Amino acid sequence: MKGETLEEKSKRALKILEILDPIYPTQKTALRYKNPFELLVATILSAQCTDERVNAVTKGLFERYNTPEAIAGIPLGELEELIRPTGFYKNKARALKALSMVILDRFGGEVPSTMEELVSLPGVGRKTANVVLGAVFDVPGIVVDTHVKRLSARLGLSDSKDPNTIEKDLERLLPPERWRRFSDLLIYHGRAVCKARNPDHLNCPIRKLCPSSGI
Repeated sequence: MKGETLEEKSKRALKILEILDPIYPTQKTALRYKNPFELLVATILSAQCTDERVNAVTKGLFERYNTPEAIAGIPLGELEELIRPTGFYKNKARALKALSMVILDRFGGEVPSTMEELVSLPGVGRKTANVVLGAVFDVPGIVVDTHVKRLSARLGLSDSKDPNTIEKDLERLLPPERWRRFSDLLIYHGRAVCKARNPDHLNCPIRKLCPSSGI
């Protein structure tokens, strides 16, 4: 809220987490995967695409191509056609081919387990890295997607539009063990209630803690 201290903002963030936690009991990403590489691929495909559509695409893709070796070996044009429904398929296909070869050459075919190594892969930013680190390696992190970016602004938790700055702003408000859960809750709430257009302020359980609600 206006004029609140960092400590007050931290307490408000924790209260938001406390309220939303039982409302959205899901504790994992909606993307379907069976190994770290599948999650990495699915997360890259999820950029500007719904999880539902990604899951529909990866169901067929992973039946034949679910390892770095397989993706590196598939002709680029064939890969583009397989992932076309996810949008931006040409850029995504090139990134998937490139990162697969880097994983093979530099990491022995295994998805790396640190932020520094993950963001060194073609097409992998901090958001994708945090998804993989949290879901596979249990490393704390804030996942800043479009929902987290929007809700962080509406809730007055960050006044930045830069995902990396938003990530740092939210990390200052919560203990590390709550980072991933908090960002997941903002994602779920953004999809269900606090939508980009016509947010449902009347039925929002955290409206009294939100400076954008008008209450």
